[in-house]
Amino acid sequence: MARSRFKYVVLIVLLAVTAVSLWGWSILSHGLSARDEPGIAETFVARRLRRLAIPSDARDAKNPVKVTPEVLSGAMEHFADHCATCHANDGTGKTEIGRGLYPKAPDMTQAETQAMTDGELYYIIENGIRFTGMPAFGEESAGMGSDESWALVGFIRHLPKLTVDEIAAMKKMNPKSPAQLEKEERIRKFLEGDDGADTPVHHH
Repeated sequence: MARSRFKYVVLIVLLAVTAVSLWGWSILSHGLSARDEPGIAETFVARRLRRLAIPSDARDAKNPVKVTPEVLSGAMEHFADHCATCHANDGTGKTEIGRGLYPKAPDMTQAETQAMTDGELYYIIENGIRFTGMPAFGEESAGMGSDESWALVGFIRHLPKLTVDEIAAMKKMNPKSPAQLEKEERIRKFLEGDDGADTPVHHH
């Protein structure tokens, strides 16, 4: 009996060593590129660890902010200005930065995000997620009482119902790159009659 149990333990150890060896070989062969998609096992573990990292009282919290049209409008503007760079205006994560993260920015219109509790979404917005590109946006002293973050939770719930007109409006709210700002400044100067040329210097 003891002998068969010993063989069973040895077999488990050998399988574990083989799995680690294959994982190491994969890294040596392909590197650790952020372009890769996380595997099934890695995704499963990461989601469980994310849930465990959120305190139970935070997970169970309900959104205390009533999501009125005015609240939704303000949250939309905030999302477009602060979140859309990675998450896209429609929440799908289909941006250059979002696709370059590891793990990639999630499609927040899908069940994986929408099935999360209000408290889980709030906690992630406020505190970020370790080992990902998601930073902490909240003030540490706010606890679970930031109306701005609760409003964003309401907007995330609204993402699957986002209209074409809302997305168009958000594009105007997105932060501008230095190149865009420079182009707008050139256009402004041109319209004001200033072509940017230096005033000629007259010599006598």
